Amino acid sequence: MLGIIVSIISGISMSIQGVFNTRLGDKIGIWETNLLVQGIGFILSLITVFVAGKGDFKELKNANKLYLLGGVLGVIIIYTVMRGIKSLGPTYAICTILVAQLTAAALIDAFGLFGSEQITFGLNKIIGVIVMVVGIIIFKCKG
Repeated sequence: MLGIIVSIISGISMSIQGVFNTRLGDKIGIWETNLLVQGIGFILSLITVFVAGKGDFKELKNANKLYLLGGVLGVIIIYTVMRGIKSLGPTYAICTILVAQLTAAALIDAFGLFGSEQITFGLNKIIGVIVMVVGIIIFKCKG
């Protein structure tokens, strides 16, 4: 149940953050907003590590260095969400992002990429993604 609750919070937070970032970007610029958002996130994360951190940075030597690209992806995510919302509006952009996220996650599961457990991606999941794509198309149609 905790996983569902935090996933709902994450989805709501990402949608609100995307709109906030886009509106701020309209005022101060996309890259300036990205810097500010990442900087605030860094400061809050740093404080949290000192207060509640239980990990060990020494173990970084045992981690796959590819996973350090998460920081690069964070910059790409903020930029592309802002551009998508600015171009398409929040609902259409987030719908498209969700389908892309679901498809990427399904491929990661299907092939067991990046240390994930391999999960069969059968016909019902493929149909589910197709239904979502059709839903976005219907949603975007004027009528």
